[in-house]
Amino acid sequence: MQHILIIGATSAIAEATARHYATQGAKLYLLARNQSRLEIIAADLKIRGASSVSTAVFEVNDFKRHQELLDTALQVLGTIDIALIAHGTLGDQKTCEASAEKAIQELQTNSLSTISILTILANAMEKKRKGTLAVISSVAGDRGRPSNYVYGSAKAAVSNYCQGLSARLFKSGVHVITIKPGMVDTPMTAKMVMPAILVAKPEKIAKDIVRAIQKKKSIVYSPWFWKYIMLGIIHVPDTIYKKIKL
Repeated sequence: MQHILIIGATSAIAEATARHYATQGAKLYLLARNQSRLEIIAADLKIRGASSVSTAVFEVNDFKRHQELLDTALQVLGTIDIALIAHGTLGDQKTCEASAEKAIQELQTNSLSTISILTILANAMEKKRKGTLAVISSVAGDRGRPSNYVYGSAKAAVSNYCQGLSARLFKSGVHVITIKPGMVDTPMTAKMVMPAILVAKPEKIAKDIVRAIQKKKSIVYSPWFWKYIMLGIIHVPDTIYKKIKL
């Protein structure tokens, strides 16, 4: 039986991942902002076979409570085999361009809160010398684009942090995985116009996450073809890149 902590558990990708582990009889602890939605998901996971499902309301920007809430999660689970950090927002780029306050808020939600949570969980796992930290970042962090560089900057910071954290924790037997989804069909992207051929369902991303955890990968692009799309984008010369509408 695996003991799994999921932060941002009401997100579509997190819920799909939790369903997979529920069918394996995992013990789950779910954290998110929306209590009523947490209760609905928890009930579904129990039906699907989870050995137990506990929930708590978690506001990721309430930094002062991070340690307390994560300590409680550890007490309830007994141990943490896997922690999936899946929270985030997709703020409006134009709004962030017009308001420094909004830009900082997006960076705080999508980057600093994740780094705070990872710092606490990493220290706990390092002491026990076991565990997996799976962190949802984004392909948007691979190169800044005019259409979403505030969000992309936050994800770039998370990806870079996870690379260093992975190297640090390797000697302790703790594994860190950075998940970089491309375009995903979720409520967060519902208003976006996206090419259908590149859009994946949350269930596909969840399968890739579970497989990456099993195989102890360090970085996983999901779906796989985003690795090559981003490789191409990264190597476009800057003089040309500035003229491309991305």
